[in-house]
Parts: sequence; C-alpha cells; structure tokens
Amino acid sequence: MRYSEQIMTSPFVKYVKSFRSAALAASLAGGAALAAQAPQQAPPGGWAFEVASIKPNNSGDGRVMMQNQPGRFMATNITLRLLIRNAYQMQDSQITGGPSWIASDHYDLIAKMPDAFQPTFGPPPAAGGPPTPIQQMLRALLAERFKLAVHNETKDAPIYALVVARSDGKLGPQLKKSEIDCAAVLAAARGRGPGAMPPPPGGPGRGGDNIPCGIRIGPGALTMGGTPLANFAQSLGMFAGRIVLDRTGLAGAYDVDLTWAPDQMPRPAGAGDQPPLINGAAVDPNGPSLFTALQEQLGLKLDSQRGPVETLVIDHAEKPVEN
Repeated sequence: MRYSEQIMTSPFVKYVKSFRSAALAASLAGGAALAAQAPQQAPPGGWAFEVASIKPNNSGDGRVMMQNQPGRFMATNITLRLLIRNAYQMQDSQITGGPSWIASDHYDLIAKMPDAFQPTFGPPPAAGGPPTPIQQMLRALLAERFKLAVHNETKDAPIYALVVARSDGKLGPQLKKSEIDCAAVLAAARGRGPGAMPPPPGGPGRGGDNIPCGIRIGPGALTMGGTPLANFAQSLGMFAGRIVLDRTGLAGAYDVDLTWAPDQMPRPAGAGDQPPLINGAAVDPNGPSLFTALQEQLGLKLDSQRGPVETLVIDHAEKPVEN
C-alpha cells in the first residue's frame, strides 16, 4: 500500500466542505455505504485502499460526514472511534479500551479504492458475518496508519430491541417506506465516473432535509433515506447507550426523520434566554426525549432485554502522521 501518496482534492471534496451536513452515505454504525457490498473475489493479500490522505480537522463542527462514492471513500470530521465502528460494524457500547483521543481528535480522510473494486448496493451483512470489501480496506488502513490492534470478547449485557409500538402495526408520520431505488442511484453515479455523486440534498439544518440514500446524524437528529431499519437501529445505539437490534419485522428500505431534545445541549456564552442552537437551528429544550420521539414520530419503541454482546477491545492505537 502506498499510503504516503497525496490524493488530489476533487470537486466533491469542495462540496463536502460547503455542505458538511450533507447526507451521510453510511450510518456511523456500519451503514449502507460501507456494509452494502456484494461479495467479490479479493486480490492476493486482501482488499486495501491504494492511497489515503489523513489530515487533522480542528473546525469544531459537531457534524460528521462519510461518503462512499465511485472510486473513493471519504470521511469529514471523523474520529478514530467512529472509523472503528464502521470498519468492524460495532455500536459504540461494544467498543472498549484505547486512549481518550480516539473519541476527541477529528480527521478528514480521503482514500482511493482499487481499480478492480466495483461497489454494488445490497442488504447490510448479518451481525458477526465476514467483513465487506470496504470494511476490509478500512481495517487495513487503521492498522497501517493508526497502528490499531484489537481483539474480540463476548459478554452478557442489557440490550434494546427496536419494535413496532402499536398492536395494529401502524407506523408514525415520519417513518415511510422509501420510494428511491438506491441501487439505481449508485449505478448512475458510477456511470458518471469517479467523483460523481447523486444531487446534493437541501441546505444545512437539524433534520427535515431530504436524504436520498444514506443517513445523516447530528445532536438530537437522525435522518435516513433508502436504508434498512437494521442500519437505523445501529445508529440509535449512539444515543440509547446500549446495543439496539432491529426486531420490527419491517423489511426493505425506509425514510426516517427523527428529532428529539438531546440530554446535553450546547448553550454558548451570552445566549441569555435564547433557545440553544444545534447546526444553526433552534432546539426546544422541552422537546420529547429519544424514547418518546420514537413512539410519537415513528411508531416504534425500544424494548429492554438482555443478551450476548460481542465487544471489540482496543489494545493499541497511535495518532497518524499527517499527509
């Protein structure tokens, strides 16, 4: 792997800088863009990015974006912990150990995929299954650039099951069956060549913007388009504090727009009695909790259970050399 080579900035990178709240092409818990890859014959030595650029991001922006576009994988304002979550398809509560900076230091990552790799859109892999090609590439990059070393353990722990709340099966107004064929969207983007992506969503905001294919996550907001609820459940684990498993029985892809009052909301100095702002949008501090919002907006609920949980223990990690 020739990771020391510099990757040139594309027009899409400029788009990322202008719209950092644009749609996540993958959930931060191993979403569609990372996990939805059909099996392919791996080259000798396994899948790995050809080159990658990693730079610190000191913007202080609370938003994170990931994009899996034809020929490239990109992550903006990402932490090592979030990269690990995607590479190993783990929720936050499944990861233990490691230095504190893995969750506080942010980076911008641009990585070129091998020419032989042809991404295809499909269902996410089953938990505990073999890694997808892109997950293999990420794992190789983390070991190479962050000197990451990990091992797995299994323990019995509390979990949440995401289930339909109403006995009649009626869903909430902000959970709808997706009408977008994300496989066709990806195929069209691939036909336009490397760096091409679907048209951008609406401008920055806290929820409410259309996400054609992917997941956008922010404080008190989770918006999803054309994505299975298994990926939505994984993302909920970021905020619920436990593993969340999809037990809704709802197959196919869905569109979701979920907003709630975060437990901790930023209040800048001098704000006075003004409502707190998240991504520039006012937030009602008396808004619904995550659990209430799930039922009122989506018609779903979290059922507390116990079960075996696979954990990933971080044995070693180092800060990368910028390039």
